[in-house]
Amino acid sequence: MSVELKTEADIAGMRVAGRLASELLDFLTPMIATGITTKDIDRAAHDYMVGVQKTVPATLNYAPPGHSPYPASLCTSVNHVVCHGIPGEKKLKDGDIINVDVTVIKDGYHGDTSRMFFIGKPSIQARRLVEVTYEAMWRAIRVVRPGAHLGDIGATIQKFAEGHGFSIVREFCGHGIGSRFHEDPQVLHYGRAGTGLKLQPGMIFTIEPMINAGRPGIRGLADGWTIVTADHSLSAQWEHTVLVTPTGYEVLTQSAGTPPPPPENA
Repeated sequence: MSVELKTEADIAGMRVAGRLASELLDFLTPMIATGITTKDIDRAAHDYMVGVQKTVPATLNYAPPGHSPYPASLCTSVNHVVCHGIPGEKKLKDGDIINVDVTVIKDGYHGDTSRMFFIGKPSIQARRLVEVTYEAMWRAIRVVRPGAHLGDIGATIQKFAEGHGFSIVREFCGHGIGSRFHEDPQVLHYGRAGTGLKLQPGMIFTIEPMINAGRPGIRGLADGWTIVTADHSLSAQWEHTVLVTPTGYEVLTQSAGTPPPPPENA
């Protein structure tokens, strides 16, 4: 595993890209409501990225080995869709939950973040799942510091989520990010504390737990991208991009509309 430690110039570029990714979600938030299609969200996002932010949508035509090019400028994962949901013509309805995952490229640097949204009034289970996933992410962010281990991140998420009766998707993980969309290290959302790579200042990676209300099993759809829960249970995900600083961490994907972190003593 070769993990690139970012320079001051890299970090400055990543701060800009991260803020722009978060501001894109701020822009989209008012329109994510009953009756809109996920394709409408994608079109609005594309126009804002290209026309206003002067950023490049990283997902559009993204094609890792073994995949056809991804056909949209963001991912929209509704209800039992775990990740990589392709925007389409189906309208959002009352009670849905949706993850909107965006990655922008600005001056060669990638800003990657996602948020969950409630459409209308969610069920008690849906609200609880989304809130637990959010707190799990933040608990993991708060263990980031020089000398901590990647396993500390995964163990923190796993203990909290499973303690609330939910399960961790194991096939997908966080990742290093910078001038490339996906870099080392892989950041698992389960594991044992004190194991894995030791964190150093200058590392930048995403923490993006995917947590299911039911069992952890998943399956891929025929489009080659969309991942759903095997038991059709709800799934939630939140994502931030995090810098390891000399004294702790800095969340790079924040803006005026970013949901506040949960209280530390929660």
